[in-house]
Amino acid sequence: MTGPGGYRERPSRYDRAVVWTRAVGRGQSRPVLPDGCLDLIWCSGRLFVAGPDTTAHRPMIAPGTELAGIRFYPGTAPALLGLPAHELRDRRVELADIWPAVLARRLTGQVDDAADHAAALEDLVLSRAVDLAPPDPRLAHIVTALAAGWTIAATAASVELNPRLLHRRSLAAFGYGPKTLARVLRLQRAVAAARSGVPLADTAARTGYADQAHMSREVRELTGMPLRELLIRG
Repeated sequence: MTGPGGYRERPSRYDRAVVWTRAVGRGQSRPVLPDGCLDLIWCSGRLFVAGPDTTAHRPMIAPGTELAGIRFYPGTAPALLGLPAHELRDRRVELADIWPAVLARRLTGQVDDAADHAAALEDLVLSRAVDLAPPDPRLAHIVTALAAGWTIAATAASVELNPRLLHRRSLAAFGYGPKTLARVLRLQRAVAAARSGVPLADTAARTGYADQAHMSREVRELTGMPLRELLIRG
């Protein structure tokens, strides 16, 4: 898939992830909206992890910079990285601060030297995942349920957890509790609908907001800007 700002992505061979690349052009700084995902990113000889955001992140990237990344769907990355998602919430952390520094430097060098940085990054992830246990299927169900508008109580019951334990598991897997995750997922649905041309009042109704005013407040709180400005920025 090709997007604005020199952005391209494709499905990864690693389950529940996408591989993406971006070549930054002049005047192409765009806010990165909360989506519940974690990314492993290569940029100018660095490997770092972008944690799950609770508000829009505005990266300062010089024109001409090339980036490659693996975006892990909610709940997918913590087992691979070896730490709970909430420790990365709203942070950008060097891989050398998560994995042993010697290993991180070696892996960074491998990606640096590759002709295809994105493919090298994907190979890195696949090799590290060989010995991992299969992911807990309940995590994907939690995301699906919350995205469909289920209540927290109903979501917890569907995976045989009480709400308190669901909150604890969500912090570790997604970086925040189920209420925040549900808001982030709803934001993504609303922005996608509005960008596709759905009228804003209809977007609010279709994506689970009480009304357009409610949607506008939520979008501003999670992104720091009005929805119309967000749409103009692409």
